[in-house]
Amino acid sequence: MSLQVIGVGGYNEVGKNMTLVKYNDEIVILDMGFYLPSLVDFEEQGGDRKNLTVKGLQKLGAIPDDSALSSFKNNVKAIVPSHCHLDHVGAIPYLEKNYNTKIIGTPYTIEVLNTLAEDENLRLKNPVIVNKAGSTVEVSKNIKVEFIGTTHSTLDVVNVAIHTPEGIVLYTNDFKFDNNPVIGKKPDYDRLRELGKQGKVRAILLDSLYSNQPMKTPSENVAREMLKDVMFGADNEGHAMIMTTFASQIARLKSMVEFGKKLDRDIVFLGRSLAKYTKAAINTGYGGFMSDVEIVTYARQVERKLKQIEKDRDKYLVVCTGNQAEPGSILTRIGSKKLPFKFVHDDHIIFSCKTIPVSPNIENRQKLEKQFMKEGVRIFKDIHVSGHGAREDARDMIDLVKPEIIIPSHGDVAHIGGITELTEVLGYKTGKTLQFLANGKTIDLK
Repeated sequence: MSLQVIGVGGYNEVGKNMTLVKYNDEIVILDMGFYLPSLVDFEEQGGDRKNLTVKGLQKLGAIPDDSALSSFKNNVKAIVPSHCHLDHVGAIPYLEKNYNTKIIGTPYTIEVLNTLAEDENLRLKNPVIVNKAGSTVEVSKNIKVEFIGTTHSTLDVVNVAIHTPEGIVLYTNDFKFDNNPVIGKKPDYDRLRELGKQGKVRAILLDSLYSNQPMKTPSENVAREMLKDVMFGADNEGHAMIMTTFASQIARLKSMVEFGKKLDRDIVFLGRSLAKYTKAAINTGYGGFMSDVEIVTYARQVERKLKQIEKDRDKYLVVCTGNQAEPGSILTRIGSKKLPFKFVHDDHIIFSCKTIPVSPNIENRQKLEKQFMKEGVRIFKDIHVSGHGAREDARDMIDLVKPEIIIPSHGDVAHIGGITELTEVLGYKTGKTLQFLANGKTIDLK
């Protein structure tokens, strides 16, 4: 009998997440994600991802290299995405056809996955099973997959417990402990505590991206109050108000819409990714707040709408793509004068996000902000809280589930190294009960 954890992607970088849990010869794949900086670099240089083959994407470093699994396609019992973010599900439409298995995810995750596949003109080969948090699926005689509800920065996120005869491997990419979420339920502490009392958690793959930060990550309600303070506390009468956030941050979008209505502004969403994620929210019952929102996606419609907004700038609240100043996004194209909207002095731009700390994003955001500042625009940055737990969230997770072995995840050692200090205080020993994984490496849970 053997139980192993194998890193495929996401342990030498932040993104491209893909992990295997292997019991004897049976495998469960957890996540298959994009490495977004590679795609940003490629597209900034004029490339089109639709022209890339799977091997081309792998050579670019944009999706995990799963070639070593080619002889195991019939041994994979399930592909299980933990949530809808592209660094966790983006590669599934490209790689799932390499396996004869099933894809299991929560309603919102699967809705987004189907949309991604459709956008790329890819058809999912394998059957898709939709399960809610709190459910368990038997994927073989030896393995069960359990979804445990948690909170992050999007909807329907789960910690995934892989039950085997040799114990449980708990996958927590991604999570934070938010006791006052704007949408959805707080984490299922009772189930996590029950797993800890049973003493069967052989290993936890622990989201440690912010383990260097000695704090508890604030609730989404804190971001809501920050947004409220800016939208109502800074004089915006007579001025445009344009804001941006991650398109999958449905709770943040809900706050924007609700506050915009209180300001008696018409709400307009501009951009394809916003349309994609909000449509998924509507289809899964989370998008009631979108009933009075105008969504504009096509280029000519966007141009016409911006001309209309420019004439009555204080009548509208505009939510658009471009929080990372991505090439081709609405905000970037406004800044580069490729779209017909001219700012005037003291118009507002609200970045309800953090800049993802990779070179293309940092450089693009700095360039865009300088352009807006030259035009006299008021810029409000970092109106945001993270979806990733910090060091004290990690401590609480460890205390709840009491794992035998901790495997930090979601980045290389530079990002997740802060977990060492915490776990040593808790009695774990580096190299024994605290083990670091890398892409292409295996940890045997003996």
